[in-house]
Amino acid sequence: MSYFPDSPSQNLHAFAFSHGRAEHSRMAHKPVVIWMTGISASGKSTIADALDVALRKKGRMTAIIDGDSVRGGLCRDLGFTEGDRDENIRRVAEVARLMLEAGLTVIVALISPSSASRHCARSIIGNAFFVEVHVDAPLETAEQRDPKGLYKKARAGLIKHFTGIDARYDLPVFPEVHLDTRALSVERSVETLLDWLAHNHDRT
Repeated sequence: MSYFPDSPSQNLHAFAFSHGRAEHSRMAHKPVVIWMTGISASGKSTIADALDVALRKKGRMTAIIDGDSVRGGLCRDLGFTEGDRDENIRRVAEVARLMLEAGLTVIVALISPSSASRHCARSIIGNAFFVEVHVDAPLETAEQRDPKGLYKKARAGLIKHFTGIDARYDLPVFPEVHLDTRALSVERSVETLLDWLAHNHDRT
């Protein structure tokens, strides 16, 4: 049973707060949402953690939104069907947008398997503030890493709707940044992201 009306947005009117995105242009570092997508064990969380450290050293205020973390709290009521995954991504995008408006650099590490859901996240956050990063690892490489043993469980039928096994992953077509984690170390991946931000985002 839902406690919300069918169309709650029709009665909502956002307050025009004084501090808005117009002030972002005067900040030393423009806020941004760095959306890392890739299959499990591709390296998203590891790179996100290292990037967070590097950005903080440069004086940025940052926040990390990790898939496992939101699944334990904000989205713990959701399963792993396609619809639930889309809702998971929508919620994360809404939270990231609020953090962005507070002036933070937000690092999202989320499988986000469907191109439609990533497009939805970009539309919520705003194209000018959304950086899609494909953390790329072939399935066989991810299975060899498998730090949580999830692929083994999925292959054994113990986990359903697992991306790459019995659920699809839509490869990003035109990500702002592509990181091939077979060829790039974590350090080099972070350097690549910092260079992209410096030349393509902070100068705009």
